[in-house]
Amino acid sequence: MLGLQVPVKKIFLVITYYILLISIPVQGQNNLLGFRILGNKKKVTIPFENHNNLIVIPVIVNDAIPLKFVVDTGVRTAILTDPIFSDILNIPFTRKISILGADGLTTIDAFVANNISFRMPGIRGQGQALLVLKEDYLLLSKTLGADVHGIMGYELFSRFVITINYDKNILTLHEPSEFRPPRSSKKIPIEIIDTKPYIKTFITLEDGVTIDAKLMMDTGASHSLLLNLSSDERLNLPQNVVAANLGRGLGGDIDGYLGRINGLTLGMYKFKDIIVSFPEGSTYNTYLERTGRLGTLGGGIIGRFNITFDYFNEMIYLRKNRQFYEKFEYNMSGLDVIAEGPSFSKFVINGVAKNSNAEKAGILPGDIIKMINYSTTYGLTINEINSILRSKNNKKVSLVLERNGEKIKKKYKLQRIL
Repeated sequence: MLGLQVPVKKIFLVITYYILLISIPVQGQNNLLGFRILGNKKKVTIPFENHNNLIVIPVIVNDAIPLKFVVDTGVRTAILTDPIFSDILNIPFTRKISILGADGLTTIDAFVANNISFRMPGIRGQGQALLVLKEDYLLLSKTLGADVHGIMGYELFSRFVITINYDKNILTLHEPSEFRPPRSSKKIPIEIIDTKPYIKTFITLEDGVTIDAKLMMDTGASHSLLLNLSSDERLNLPQNVVAANLGRGLGGDIDGYLGRINGLTLGMYKFKDIIVSFPEGSTYNTYLERTGRLGTLGGGIIGRFNITFDYFNEMIYLRKNRQFYEKFEYNMSGLDVIAEGPSFSKFVINGVAKNSNAEKAGILPGDIIKMINYSTTYGLTINEINSILRSKNNKKVSLVLERNGEKIKKKYKLQRIL
């Protein structure tokens, strides 16, 4: 086991596991309540932004403010993560609730609002429930480098058959009675349990042992695969792992390890040499055990398909996309970068991996990236910054940093550590 401590973009678990103690009723669907396609159409297409395997769509809340929400199959009730907008909208709350954080120790406050309306291109939802966090615990905008204000999930998937086209960055919402499966796709059965989709897979461990794995499909997680070590006695940490912060949830960060397994079989599709997140024992792991699953299948694998979720017939339809054959790689830069400032154009080093080439080069948390490989960072997104910093083993990187108002230059090589 390596002793290297690695900062991770804090989106790997995102926000699927934050509500551990409560359940908010989902509004019923009829002519007045729920979501509907406008204009008597059979389907509607919504463009989305893809940020680190997360799907972000435009949503207008209460016909007043345009916001951005993550589309998350792991969420039962819509959540407003940035409470400042509830004040602007003057949303009345029906009750206050306490939520146990993913660390099993911290309790945070949230508020429930009812009769909320949501509007998206060609879609309107009325009479909806909304959970409003007291504080922006998840800091999604800084981490993703883009405006993100909330999360939405089951309300949409329970009403429409939804196709996610990662190649074109579009969602297509179909009226269930009018949906016809695409001929070029392969169908795989799923099971909807407590509003969430579960799929049966086979995982092959480092020692060659193959395990039947029930996994929750989570479009709101950036990781490829997460496994709970206590869910099966045959599961063990791989020999080569790195200690890492796996993600940020309510109540704080979720720590654990990253390692590789030999493979995963999903229907007729096979993946090899996959990077896996292994969270340390906590209430989070206890929650996973209660669901009877070994872990979650995240956007790192789901995003390799153009995929249709059909909750009504408990089926998904898969078609390989451009990302299907890409290798599973991990951060080679040793840097955790976040975006701040207007238009998220200020790129700040949030963490530096111990014993990494970046640390040896003298890069420090708080340094601001001004130039990368002799080009200014002006106009770049955090996704583009990270793509450059994690592109190829032994690639030379040249940075101009700002530290305490002074410009400094640093050069080092990217390093594959996993």
